[in-house]
Amino acid sequence: MKYTLTICFLLAAGIAVAQNKYGLKTIRLEQYRQSLKDHPEKELVRIDKEIPGILLDIRYATTDNFLGEVIYTMPRAYARKPVVAALKKIQAVLRKQGLALKIFDGYRPYAATVLFYERAHDTTFVASPYRGSKHNRGCALDLTVIRLSTGAELKMPTPWDAFMKEASPTYPIQDAEARANRDMLIAVMEKHGFKVYENEWWHFDFVGWENYEVMDINFEELGD
Repeated sequence: MKYTLTICFLLAAGIAVAQNKYGLKTIRLEQYRQSLKDHPEKELVRIDKEIPGILLDIRYATTDNFLGEVIYTMPRAYARKPVVAALKKIQAVLRKQGLALKIFDGYRPYAATVLFYERAHDTTFVASPYRGSKHNRGCALDLTVIRLSTGAELKMPTPWDAFMKEASPTYPIQDAEARANRDMLIAVMEKHGFKVYENEWWHFDFVGWENYEVMDINFEELGD
């Protein structure tokens, strides 16, 4: 309902909203810029600029992903301002334990979600283009935890983006170390305003994502 009201507001304000072949209304660059005049908190910001020292491993800017091809032309991670503010607090908590976050993905243009769906034909690990992804709203993050001393990832139940049942955050894995690391990550993320996705231990949605629009703006358009 909130999303519908937001779209109505944009239309009433004279802000055009694009509609694609799946019938989903998406926001493009000009509409996004106009919306920031009344809602500056919705700005997409670069995570590495707001949280110096955070590690990025943007696999969709490489061929090391489930499609085996480059999806993003820039290895960048963006998220809405409140999302990044919460992430900054989490990073501070982890650093006290000698740990830090590694980001695999943040904001994702809607066109990438369409590509994933049309290649994978899956809606368990890939978002439906009829609804869009929380990534398209700038309100989802794919991430893990590393040790500051070595940069090595903590042991987790599966690799990132593994399309397997063991990727579920509630899967009863036998490996005690991986289970403890997974549960620790989920606990710290959920304490600071995120909710883990039911099929992926690495995917976290920002609570309140419904208040943000689905966007189809590429990284080159966003800039710094």
